[in-house]
Amino acid sequence: MILNIQKVSKTFPGNEVLRGVSFHIEENEKAALVGINGAGKSTLLKIIVGEMAADDGSVVLSRDRTLGYLAQHQDLSGDATIYEKLMQVRQDVLDLSRRMGESERKMAHLQGEELENEMASYAKMQEAYDRMNGYAYKSEVVGVLKGLGFAEEDFGRKVATLSGGQKTRVALGALLLTSPDIILLDEPTNHLDMNSIVWLETYLMNYKGSVLIVSHDRYFLNRVVTKVIELDHGSARTYDGNYDIYSRRKEEIRHAEYLAYMKAEQERKHQEQVIAKLKQFNREKSIKRAESRQKMLDKMEMPDKPHGEDAVMELSFEPAVESGNDVLTVTDLSKGFDGLTLFSDVTFEIKKGEHVALIGNNGTGKSTLLKILNGVYLPDMGEFVLGSNVITGYYDQEMHVLHPDKTIFDEISDDYPSLNNTRIRNALAAFLFKGEDVFKYIRDLSGGERARVSLCKLMLSNANFIMLDEPTNHLDIESREILESAINSYKGTLFYVSHDRYFINRTAGRILDLTHKSLLNYIGNYDYYLEKKEDVEKANLSEECLETSSAGDTEAKQDWLAQKEEAARQRKLENDIKRCEKEIEELEAEDMEIDRLFEDPDVSCNPSECVRLGGRKEEIASRLEELYARWETLQENE
Repeated sequence: MILNIQKVSKTFPGNEVLRGVSFHIEENEKAALVGINGAGKSTLLKIIVGEMAADDGSVVLSRDRTLGYLAQHQDLSGDATIYEKLMQVRQDVLDLSRRMGESERKMAHLQGEELENEMASYAKMQEAYDRMNGYAYKSEVVGVLKGLGFAEEDFGRKVATLSGGQKTRVALGALLLTSPDIILLDEPTNHLDMNSIVWLETYLMNYKGSVLIVSHDRYFLNRVVTKVIELDHGSARTYDGNYDIYSRRKEEIRHAEYLAYMKAEQERKHQEQVIAKLKQFNREKSIKRAESRQKMLDKMEMPDKPHGEDAVMELSFEPAVESGNDVLTVTDLSKGFDGLTLFSDVTFEIKKGEHVALIGNNGTGKSTLLKILNGVYLPDMGEFVLGSNVITGYYDQEMHVLHPDKTIFDEISDDYPSLNNTRIRNALAAFLFKGEDVFKYIRDLSGGERARVSLCKLMLSNANFIMLDEPTNHLDIESREILESAINSYKGTLFYVSHDRYFINRTAGRILDLTHKSLLNYIGNYDYYLEKKEDVEKANLSEECLETSSAGDTEAKQDWLAQKEEAARQRKLENDIKRCEKEIEELEAEDMEIDRLFEDPDVSCNPSECVRLGGRKEEIASRLEELYARWETLQENE
């Protein structure tokens, strides 16, 4: 065990965030900390690293172990470049390299015993340098920077001039290079593109230390973690397995707890009715029996009442009118900024009812393309045409469609003047804005709250062609699942940008990959895209483009194929176990039937029949021995 959390509690004014939270992290374990927004995940991480004090409980890090922490937001400053900032992490290697250089220069002027002593000292330094991976530290730094999405031309940029997301990536790179015994990561994928996320997944899966991750990226959690710790109503519960296993097991436990509670409650009410009836008889014996039952009832242990369901968004998209079959036609569209071309001669169509995801690396122009389609930017060349009866709705990840100086109520009423106060309040209540909350100013809202306001406006638009730019940003897992459900029920047409692979898998029927300044088309979800990516690129990209494709693409496909093979192996194993158990059950039943036949006088007095049955029993015993051994082997491989 490397980290032990024991009965940690934390209360803020009017809000008990953590209540007796306990769990532990083992050596080299990869674990996730999940829960709805406000469940206390980031608070708990701050308590673990000592940035915040717990009201009660303890946090114990094993002796002589190091801990690293990446917060959601970083405020890096100073004159250092990106490359220099990460090189500072290996200052011990740099210092040792400097001392080795001094020793080399010194040895050039020494002789005899002094030279021998210096050479012995140099040999020790060489040994230490090798242990510290000194001969490869520069390539290690470059590999981490490129893995996190920085091109070589970015290495010289000053850290102070970077965006918040870029600073977080630099901080993540520095943390990974320090190689602490346990890493705590708070939403590490928020500012990474798909290739960088795949790189980070592989890095963490192979990391020799322990990792505790807070993340809403379910695909990422599925690949990296083997344990999930859920914070729910202040308490923690631990589940073995990845996110999908946790999700299934959680529902099973919730259902079982509900049934146990209802059964106990039913028994309690039954006993109370019997006691009341016995008392009504008003006889000495009946009263004594009532008192006896009452004592038993008082001692009866009642399971805790399951928590009521948390309030969740109520989201549904309903088109006001049906569009024509041709929803969007884009022809030879090009766009660039400051002499840099993002994409050129882009041509594609979207038909009625399609759910299309637009993916690609950061900086390829995905959000820009959506902005062009919504009139925020003008294209440099080309055109797009919306089909007949098309009504658009647009969700902007930067929330520019919201006005910071308006209240939530005014934001809705100004855009939808035909709605009366009751309808506006009902719509906002569906997005968890109730009572005085509707008069909060947009500028004072959290990212998640702004996202809910934007989704509310989008729902009220009754658009039949919805365009979404990173719609799952700022949403917790539960809200993402609600959005997925609403999208899958939507009868209109959908075009969205997202790097949430789990979301894409569940909602997209087609993928457009914006790569090398053009679009590649895939008829399927994200798993299909990974399967076909190499073939499609070979058929559509030049040799030069193929050579510069990220290694992460091939890695992602290999990982997907490995997952697919593992799933097939698991299905075959489960089927083999079922077949084995069925044959065992049938043979055991036949063996019992033979024993019953031996008790029949007609059979027991028939020597030939007894010989036949005895032979069959031996065959069954031999086969069962084989099947029992096979069943044990299959169970070990499960």
